[in-house]
Amino acid sequence: MTRIIGTADPSTYPTPAVSLAQLFYDRVEAMPDAEAFRFHVDEVWQSVTWRQTSEAVKTIAAGLLALGIQPEDRVAIASATRYKWLLADLAIICAGAATTAVYPSTRSDDVVFILTDSGSRIVFAEDDTQLAKLHAHRAQLPDVEHVVTFDGHADGDWVITLDDLQALGAKHLVAHPASVDESVAAVRSEQLATLVYTSGTTGVPKGVELPHRCWTYVGSAASTLGVLRPDDLQYLWLPMSHSFGKMLLAAQLQIGFASAVDGRVDKIVSNLAEVHPTFLAGPPRIFEKVHAKVVQTVQEEGGVKARLFGWAFGVGARVSKAKLRGEQPGLLLRAEHAVANKLVLAKIRHLLGGRIRFLVSGSAALSPDVAGWFHSAGVLILEGYGLTETSAGGCIVRPDDPAFGVVGPPVAGTEVRLAPDGEVFFRGPLVMRGYHNDPEATAVVLDADGWFATGDVGEMDASGKLRLTDRKKDLIKTSGGKYIAPQVIETTFRAICPLASQMLVHGDAKNYATALVTLDPEALAQWCRAHGLPDAGYARLAAHPAVQEYIHACVDELNDRLNRWETIKDFRILDHDLTVEADELTPSMKVKRRTVESRHQHLIDEMYAVPALR
Repeated sequence: MTRIIGTADPSTYPTPAVSLAQLFYDRVEAMPDAEAFRFHVDEVWQSVTWRQTSEAVKTIAAGLLALGIQPEDRVAIASATRYKWLLADLAIICAGAATTAVYPSTRSDDVVFILTDSGSRIVFAEDDTQLAKLHAHRAQLPDVEHVVTFDGHADGDWVITLDDLQALGAKHLVAHPASVDESVAAVRSEQLATLVYTSGTTGVPKGVELPHRCWTYVGSAASTLGVLRPDDLQYLWLPMSHSFGKMLLAAQLQIGFASAVDGRVDKIVSNLAEVHPTFLAGPPRIFEKVHAKVVQTVQEEGGVKARLFGWAFGVGARVSKAKLRGEQPGLLLRAEHAVANKLVLAKIRHLLGGRIRFLVSGSAALSPDVAGWFHSAGVLILEGYGLTETSAGGCIVRPDDPAFGVVGPPVAGTEVRLAPDGEVFFRGPLVMRGYHNDPEATAVVLDADGWFATGDVGEMDASGKLRLTDRKKDLIKTSGGKYIAPQVIETTFRAICPLASQMLVHGDAKNYATALVTLDPEALAQWCRAHGLPDAGYARLAAHPAVQEYIHACVDELNDRLNRWETIKDFRILDHDLTVEADELTPSMKVKRRTVESRHQHLIDEMYAVPALR
């Protein structure tokens, strides 16, 4: 029997705006002179108000109207996260059109597919790298009438600059001063706002149609949590091509906090020290890397520092457990914690800018060990769950009821149910309209009653919190009939092993489980320096007996936590880390499991060619 949690009663959340465009207009009217965004100009942070943002958005939107853009026409953005991405996106929806999101790392052939399948008429291209993809396939892009570049070289014909478009928009506003306002007023809630193509871990990407009501709903739902405030400062680095990033923009428009925007991953740590944000969202891998870096450094220093670190985190863990039980630490523990905080724990928070109130983790499962480690340092991670098809929303842990290893109860207005086989279903305003040009695929996952089949398997605890176990299609059934959830094992391993980047567990129809392992290049290089090994490059270091022995010890520690049938009997370390460029990871950093296994089938076969070593 299925159990449904959550409520579809609209009285449980604020009435959403009719459209995301109207929500933007409302925010500008409510807080015209408040800070909206910060961004880099020649490596110096600049700040703009909502009024200044609105002025730029209106001229860009008017430029799109001057080029003939009509309601629900698709306009693509191929760019990393930056302030101009946000301007383009807001301008597109204010012109009544819909944004086709294209990851900047998307390969040329996939770019062609996305632009042709979506029928995008205009493309915002960040730079010459993105322009090169379009120029190389121009004959295959008959629908693309104009390309607008942020930083690339224009030709004055097919490719124009953003300044050119704004100049065109300024002229249009002189002749038609109310044109953008009229476009915004005409947008309806079911009108298409965003077309996001699934990451495509298998098969051809599918275009997820997300109307305005999806985004206005998740913005309203975010406000009901009581977590975010108008005086918050977000550090926004997530790809805006991903629904997670767009959800954060919707929350910003609803609540009114400011965002410091910089999509460069290698700048996150230095930017946090400059910006001092109050919250940050990201996938688990970001938090895993911070945890691994700190733990690895302490392990290598050893001695008094390592003992002090261990003591301080032991105290922090005791305080964390007390808080999770809803208790106040005793007097002695509070005194110990004050010392531990001053000597060690505050330094961890300093790495995040010193003002973080909480972190938000989504897009994949977060290890409870990593979440617990951060909480011991005084930083709460709120884990959430959603898919592209549910506007990245659905469930999130509440700060007044923290828990690790769960993704929380559903947000107000969303229903969740579990099928007899454990598959998670969503229903509510956050669910997509369907897959673009693919009614057959839509019918497979979206039924007549509005229930969306996520493909994820989970369970609910007594308090209505959802716990995910794995992707339904990734579950492994051994030849002995036992089921293994690989993602749980893989997530646990990354928390145990500071050197680990990825683990892929294999064992379907086999009598034991094995794994392919990749290492984090930066962590590997640091570990080898600390152990006196010369820098011989990733491939040679990964094959070094000392590295192999260390990973072997980490796998042994992993196995101590697993059921007998889940234990990893053998493993192979790949001679490279997985990358988006090699088509082994999706742009949202999910492993393309079938692709990786296919490319390294010989290693998998090798592990089953001889009896298991353990």
